[in-house]
Amino acid sequence: MLHIKRIEDGAELFKALGSNIRISILRLLIDNEKMSMNEIAQSLGISNGALTSHVKMLEETGLIKTDTVHSAHGNQKMCSVNVDQILVDIDGDGDDKQDQIFTEEIPIGHFANYNVFPTCGISTTKALIGEVDDPRYFAHPDRINAGILWFGKGSIEYLIPNLLPSNTQIDQLTLSFEIASEAPGVFNNWPSDITFRLNGVNIGTWTSPGDFGDVRGIFTPDWWFENWNQYGLLKMLAINKKGTFIDGLKISDVNVKQLKLDYKSTLRFEFAVEDASEHVGGFTLYGTGFGNYNQDIKVQIAYSQMPANQ
Repeated sequence: MLHIKRIEDGAELFKALGSNIRISILRLLIDNEKMSMNEIAQSLGISNGALTSHVKMLEETGLIKTDTVHSAHGNQKMCSVNVDQILVDIDGDGDDKQDQIFTEEIPIGHFANYNVFPTCGISTTKALIGEVDDPRYFAHPDRINAGILWFGKGSIEYLIPNLLPSNTQIDQLTLSFEIASEAPGVFNNWPSDITFRLNGVNIGTWTSPGDFGDVRGIFTPDWWFENWNQYGLLKMLAINKKGTFIDGLKISDVNVKQLKLDYKSTLRFEFAVEDASEHVGGFTLYGTGFGNYNQDIKVQIAYSQMPANQ
């Protein structure tokens, strides 16, 4: 993810994206994952010389990366996309107090509590754990190796490690995960209101558009059933002093100051699909070895020293 904390810092990025040719280069690389300079030039119908300056600008802004590959035909410069998301803080104030960062990745099977209802199931990358639609298997010892889990309604809770230095406060908590709805079978148009809780407090709700199964997930194992959950959407949830956000869009006014988060805080994070929601469409969580992003729950905690009077 490319995070622009102040709109002034994004000038070069915006300039790089202000060209139809450079947009076309990015689209080619998104569709093909990796291409040589020759292949890009031929696809766009321009010369290698004309392409070089565009690639250089995209590379300097961090949007793409280039690697030199040695082959029997000589050296080739291969290009690929270097980011999966761009987040711009429009009203960023340039506060540099959040330059101390703690990061961790929580395997999706390492949940601390659950209360789930069918349709439901849990699986490693090698085999289903027990039987589907039986919540008891969420307690099976093999759950720690889970690569995917799903339920029709209910909740699942994770303990976020808080290993911050003494006398520090949490300025921003950011979580990244791949999620979707849970339909009987799959259905790309199957909305579900997914609520996020931190320490028992509802911090916001996001509506998943569907349970995606039109194509196999990039990392979903070959043995996985074709008419089952294949991939989700990569979402970034952030709670800071201004509120709670999904992919930079505010979903609630709940903020870190209200929750009084510091180095001593227990951090219990929960995904829930509630009976009272307008769209009770279930929940699917993808981990390493499933879906399109090959990751578990990525956590980033920005922190700073507590004021002396606290």
